[in-house]
Amino acid sequence: MLKTALQPRWIAGLLFALVISTVFVLLSQWQFSSAESEESGEPRATEDVRPLTEAFTPGKPMYETEADQMVSFTGSFDPDRSVLVKERLQDGDMGYWAVTAFNVDGAPAGEFIPVVRGWVSDPEDVTEPPAGEAAVVGRLLPSEAPLPATPEDGRVTALSTAELINLWDAPAYSAFVTATEITVDGAPADAGSMETLDVSAQPEETPVNWLNIFYALEWIVFAGFSVFLWWRLVADEHNRSLEDDEYEDEYDDEYDDESTDATEPDNDHPSNEVTK
Repeated sequence: MLKTALQPRWIAGLLFALVISTVFVLLSQWQFSSAESEESGEPRATEDVRPLTEAFTPGKPMYETEADQMVSFTGSFDPDRSVLVKERLQDGDMGYWAVTAFNVDGAPAGEFIPVVRGWVSDPEDVTEPPAGEAAVVGRLLPSEAPLPATPEDGRVTALSTAELINLWDAPAYSAFVTATEITVDGAPADAGSMETLDVSAQPEETPVNWLNIFYALEWIVFAGFSVFLWWRLVADEHNRSLEDDEYEDEYDDEYDDESTDATEPDNDHPSNEVTK
């Protein structure tokens, strides 16, 4: 079969099959890349600032569709309810989150929500929360799970609202807000040495177009079939050549037998009888 496959026309056929297979593989890659829908250039709905009392209800767990929402609310900070959350990164540096309870205007049962006012590398740099009526704009995030650790005065290892509820003995939202803007009487609050957190929304899952995946697999099958078809044609040609050789051998044997019979004397012919 190798002798048949090395014939010039079958070598040319193989090259043609490989070119076709390459085209099919490229089409398959294009279908795979098209299977993931492109994200639109429009801003996500989470970036539209909504009132906290409309975006989330206290006393219930947060759903995925509610997380990362930019919210706004008014009320006042409670300076007696503040903690530092340890081991928080900001631009590669380790430090603390300064968190203070915020009494939300319009909360159903007077619930507070923990507000991350900023980040500091040194606890001494934390400023006092602004007094009086304040307005906050920030990103709403789900509560973290509490971590086992030795209690420290005014410091926690995770921003868990369940832990803060027990610590401050007051009802709260099961979420917290990282503030991007805090104003008092319309003027920005003095943050001192604290750095504002820039928390981005989590990336959305890219939907997959399964029809494109199916087409991509089809192109791969076609690529393999083009090479298989070449091999099948070569095998058929090889089998035909074997049959032709076998037929020629049988014909030669039969011709030789007939020639031998023609040259042998016929003993039954009258001319071969001995005259007595």
